[in-house]
Amino acid sequence: MLYRLLADTTLVVHLAFVIFVVLGGLLVLRWRWVAWLHVPAVLWGTLVELTGRVCPLTPLEVRLRALGGEQGYQGGFIEHYVTSWIYPEGLTRELQVVLGIAALTINIIVYALVIARARRAQ
Repeated sequence: MLYRLLADTTLVVHLAFVIFVVLGGLLVLRWRWVAWLHVPAVLWGTLVELTGRVCPLTPLEVRLRALGGEQGYQGGFIEHYVTSWIYPEGLTRELQVVLGIAALTINIIVYALVIARARRAQ
């Protein structure tokens, strides 16, 4: 039971991290200090997507599920959870790169707004 709870907690943290990578720049519009957390998160998330690596939270979740008596899964977090409801046909390498570039582009736009606001305030 404990391992299943830890696996579910890891899943929620992983999902929150993915959302923070994609949309966390919006928090920076309100609280600039969040950039100190968000920029490294974006860099890491983009690196994982563009290089096809697996985030360390994925094998941790799979291992915890196995220890809890559940069956683990193959592949990464995006393929297993996000792909199943957004891309039912499967996640290709090209699509993974597009997702990484999209997350990076969204954040470049948001940070351009943050910089523009800061310049106007001065």
